[in-house]
Amino acid sequence: MKLPITTSPPPTLPVLPLPKTWLRRLLDETRTRILLLYAATLLSAIAVSIPLFRYFLFSEIDARVRSDLRAERAAFQAAYDDWEAQSPSDQPALTRFIDDYFASKIPEDDNFHIVLLDGDIYRSNPRALPEILQIDSDLMQAILTYDTAVEDSVATNAPEIGRILYKTTLIRDADASRGTFVAVHLSAGEQSEALVGVWVFFKVASGVVVIAFVLAWLGSRQLLKPVQQLSTAAKEINEKTLSQRLEVQGSGELAELAKTFNAMMDRVQHAFETQQRFINDASHELRTPLTIIQGHLEIMDDDPEEQAETIALVMDELERMGRFVSDLLLLAKSERPDFLQLEMIDVPTFMEALFAKVGTLAERTWQLQNLEQGTLVADRLRLTGALINLAQNAAQHTQPDALIEIGVERLNQKLRFWVRDTGSGISAADQAHIFDRFARASHTRRRSEGAGLGLAIVKAIAEAHGGHVELTSQLGVGSTFSVILPFEPLLEKPA
Repeated sequence: MKLPITTSPPPTLPVLPLPKTWLRRLLDETRTRILLLYAATLLSAIAVSIPLFRYFLFSEIDARVRSDLRAERAAFQAAYDDWEAQSPSDQPALTRFIDDYFASKIPEDDNFHIVLLDGDIYRSNPRALPEILQIDSDLMQAILTYDTAVEDSVATNAPEIGRILYKTTLIRDADASRGTFVAVHLSAGEQSEALVGVWVFFKVASGVVVIAFVLAWLGSRQLLKPVQQLSTAAKEINEKTLSQRLEVQGSGELAELAKTFNAMMDRVQHAFETQQRFINDASHELRTPLTIIQGHLEIMDDDPEEQAETIALVMDELERMGRFVSDLLLLAKSERPDFLQLEMIDVPTFMEALFAKVGTLAERTWQLQNLEQGTLVADRLRLTGALINLAQNAAQHTQPDALIEIGVERLNQKLRFWVRDTGSGISAADQAHIFDRFARASHTRRRSEGAGLGLAIVKAIAEAHGGHVELTSQLGVGSTFSVILPFEPLLEKPA
């Protein structure tokens, strides 16, 4: 019996990425890409500017040549007019005039002066003429037919000639024989020189771009140093290195980027430290009642009386945990836009109702001061809870029958609610963080039975209304907590 033979494909090896070469790493750098784009832009601009440069250069040459030809024709015309104005007895022959004039005038480079008499070339300067200016050429035969002064140009296919620009003037002698003075320019020479200039311009401009690119690439390392530091710092940051900051140098966008990064890291570090403290404190506050509950349940026996005491203690601890969780939820909700339910509040009525509630908190001498008239836009329940928290805090830090005042007064466009006690007071060191979560004063007569969230809740409620809280306290004298609110809270929190 033959067993079936199965084959499996050979295992495939993972394809590992090839290590980057120095050229690839160089091209991957942002500064190289920016500078390459900059160099490409400059070279493109040069490539576009060269035809424009050539066009305008040739236009300038053409205009100058035409101006020179006009001047040469005008000079001949003036000399001819002087000759023609002489009396017949004093007037030399036309050929003598032409010989004298050609002997004294030398044309510009690539220019030719030609005089045609009796259908042939009588005199030229220079004497050697190119083939296209010989008498049998089409151009010269056409000029012989002109009966008026002409200014024109002719394009040729000969690279050594280029375009021909010419201007003519008619002349006559005493026998009415007609002749023509021709000023001619061949553009090939100056165009060749212009093209050499264009090529030199291109080489110089390209060299300048290359040198500028290299220098800019080297100098950009220092300019982009904050970005490199930012990348390095971002790679090194973790929960143990949140203190990493960038060195800010100079001014401008990169310095502003470094400042923004440092400010962001300050906020991140503060938020992380606050979160860590919050987690540590919250876990401690929850662990304590759980430990108490677990310990009493473990030692509880069958004695009904002991069981009843244990159940009462467990319920009390569970109630404390419930209040703690409610406070945490309240603080979490304070960041939401729908945290407040605003309404119009009559201040005197509100204060009287509040005073009736706080009077049941403890056996203290409660007083209501400065019953301000008017109305306030606020969340009645949240504001009541904040002021009751302050009143309860004052009751916990005062002895029976101690004086506690509650009042309200107008401060320009704001209302100030206050709770003043005659307790032990709060030290200056504790005042700096008394409104933080889980904070308790360390030098008070006794510590609060709560979790240290009451004043943090008061602060959150005040800030949600667009207001703030203030504290003035002196050890052995007492404390005054104030909640200062605008008459109408801001609809949006400032950024």
